[in-house]
Amino acid sequence: MDGRAVFDKKCASCHRYEVKKYDFAKEKHSLKAPPMNEISRRLKKRIKVYDKDIHRFVVVSFIKEYIKHPSFTYYMCDDKAVARFDIMPAITDMREEEYQTVAEWIYDNYSIEEYGKKPK
Repeated sequence: MDGRAVFDKKCASCHRYEVKKYDFAKEKHSLKAPPMNEISRRLKKRIKVYDKDIHRFVVVSFIKEYIKHPSFTYYMCDDKAVARFDIMPAITDMREEEYQTVAEWIYDNYSIEEYGKKPK
């Protein structure tokens, strides 16, 4: 199963793949949700686990659960983003394999350092 295909089918109607930092000010009014490059970067920075494999496991697990059960209790977006976009609706019509695949794709295809790296 292809994570990008799942993203395109279930997530891309609201989330763009990327918005570069220098384009954000002019693009923000056309966005329905935060761009995926910023979500991935923020999660990777905020979830502090120093073993690379465990970090990937924890972030992927968070993404999967958040897609199923988004909440104000444990969101990790910037407060301004939550004020602008609110909390996303739950996506409950995916198979477990799709949650896993898209969460892994989100983790693997965006860099923590590069704001705006294009997905593969």
